[in-house]
Amino acid sequence: MKIGLQFAMPMELHALPGAKALSPFETVSGVPFFRLGPDLLACAGGVGKVNAAMAAEIFCLRYGVDLILNAGVAGCMTDLPTGSLVVASEFVQHDVDTTAVGDPIGLVSTVNQVAFPTWEPERCAALLKELGVSAVTARVATGDWFAVKGDRATGIRDTFSPLLTEMEGGAIAQVCLRSGVRFAALKSVSDHLFSDRQAEEYFDFGEALQKLGSVVLPLAKKLQEEA
Repeated sequence: MKIGLQFAMPMELHALPGAKALSPFETVSGVPFFRLGPDLLACAGGVGKVNAAMAAEIFCLRYGVDLILNAGVAGCMTDLPTGSLVVASEFVQHDVDTTAVGDPIGLVSTVNQVAFPTWEPERCAALLKELGVSAVTARVATGDWFAVKGDRATGIRDTFSPLLTEMEGGAIAQVCLRSGVRFAALKSVSDHLFSDRQAEEYFDFGEALQKLGSVVLPLAKKLQEEA
């Protein structure tokens, strides 16, 4: 199985052991791509849905990956501890709204669906357990907004019932759906939307990065072994 590890920020990619010393083997449309091993590529595609979609499409069309594993930090809607790992079961896009023309909230046009399931999330969680790592599976909401406490965050929570919010996974899920490529996502809790300490948490999420970086490569290799 050829796997593309897709991060948003370089600091997330650099959380992988030895990744800071790597040089890209190719840069496409401004996105640097790295070779981590046989049939294992990685990139930090950028923050937000457009950057994420572009990098995912390059993985699919230029490099012919069989699966994209999106890994990164995310804000939490509950009090799940910082550094907790979450295998996304599905993604929704909280910032798409065509209800004015009669669509359900969150409906993504063209593919005409609200929820975008990931590939075998329970299996991914089980593989993590084999590695001695515990993770929960849950819905994640994507949008081009750094989510903070307030009416908007409350509306997302009450409308979509996600455990986490972030800015890339839903876009990658849509690209993978249309490209016929499997998609999985692993997130690490970096901050808590409804905490008065959210800003302080976000700018000091080294623990979340460390926990994420320690398990991404072992999970990818497990997936390759069992393909």
